[in-house]
Amino acid sequence: MIAELISVGTEILLGNIVNTNAQYLSKKLASLGIDVHYQTVVGDNSDRIKNTLDVAFSRGDTVILTGGLGPTKDDMTKEMLISYFHKKPVLDKSALAALEARLKMLNVEMTEHHKKQAIVPDDSIVLINHNGTAPGVIMEDAGKTAILLPGPPKEMKPMFEEYVVDYLAKRSGKVFVSVNIKMLDFDHAPVRIVGEAPCADRLEPVIDQANPTVATYAKDDGCLIRITASAPSKEEARVLLKPTVEKCRRLLGETYINYIREDEG
Repeated sequence: MIAELISVGTEILLGNIVNTNAQYLSKKLASLGIDVHYQTVVGDNSDRIKNTLDVAFSRGDTVILTGGLGPTKDDMTKEMLISYFHKKPVLDKSALAALEARLKMLNVEMTEHHKKQAIVPDDSIVLINHNGTAPGVIMEDAGKTAILLPGPPKEMKPMFEEYVVDYLAKRSGKVFVSVNIKMLDFDHAPVRIVGEAPCADRLEPVIDQANPTVATYAKDDGCLIRITASAPSKEEARVLLKPTVEKCRRLLGETYINYIREDEG
């Protein structure tokens, strides 16, 4: 499975908000064994959203979109996808009930603009929003999948965890597990061999492995080495990781290692 992330929102393009959704989703998808090759930000414009979808589906089979599901006129992601997937808009009773309950809790009167959020594509999976008003949706057609999630992280993250993780895990067939080896920074290392280039030199015997993979990253507080294995289960991935982690420890030298721990991503 190859996934692409599309963040919808002119406010992101203008720099008014920071796009933390893409970072969160990329880490979660990696832990599920799903490759993400591209991330895209597009403004609130139906033609540009459609063009972005065309490109995304030309290079992958799954697209996750965040944003553009709200009640206002510029929230057009769902409407665009309904047309794109040749679906019919229908009023979902469960989504409407959840919306009514949410507005009642907030002491807000229901309007037609609010009600728009409960209109979803037919023959799709509706993701009830327990932390906001706009439901998410999963649409499938001809081998392509679009997952629509709300833009606010406080709504998107719990919806992803509640619904999307299980949905994607069943389709992926593999998971990724990573172990991070963090090196000491220059101020604390006994000898200056802890930069990225010296670490990469020491790790040359394992750096080109396919599974697990070994990658180095330059950080201000010392080089980070990430060792990642893919397998059908986390337990099997950890078994694959162990010998490579031990070899990296020997090649790097215990004196220069700050800590070793599994990535919590």
